[in-house]
Amino acid sequence: MYKREIDLIVVHCTGASQNQTVDSIRAFWKDVLGWKNPGYHRIIDTKGNVTELASPDKVVNGVAGKNAKSYHICWIGGKDGADNRTVEQKCVLREEIKKAKEMFPKAQVVGHRDLSPDLNNDGIISPNEWTKLCPSFDAVSEYKDL
Repeated sequence: MYKREIDLIVVHCTGASQNQTVDSIRAFWKDVLGWKNPGYHRIIDTKGNVTELASPDKVVNGVAGKNAKSYHICWIGGKDGADNRTVEQKCVLREEIKKAKEMFPKAQVVGHRDLSPDLNNDGIISPNEWTKLCPSFDAVSEYKDL
């Protein structure tokens, strides 16, 4: 269906205030980071509204070194590693991941933090190895049924 082969559906949070707007996030990527492409394919605000930032066939800047074969979904919030998703965000995030699994049935659902380097080479990405707290909860466990 899509030209890109997707191995990972990566769940993110913005790691900032739930008061952020999609426009402010886009401006940060462009004006501060100098990115031409967004960081995620879809983003969910606190009311459960979804904004498509890039179509699934586009590569975005979600996780350095992993983007060519990844699809990225983000919720607004998660400041200081808090899982402060609203009920609406939780429901809509699950639905967005289900849709992504329909598009990319072989893809594994992971959190951004799960893609951190395994510094001690034990085959497990432990909390002390996380380069980011994102998405502020265990996405692998929460979505293992999908």
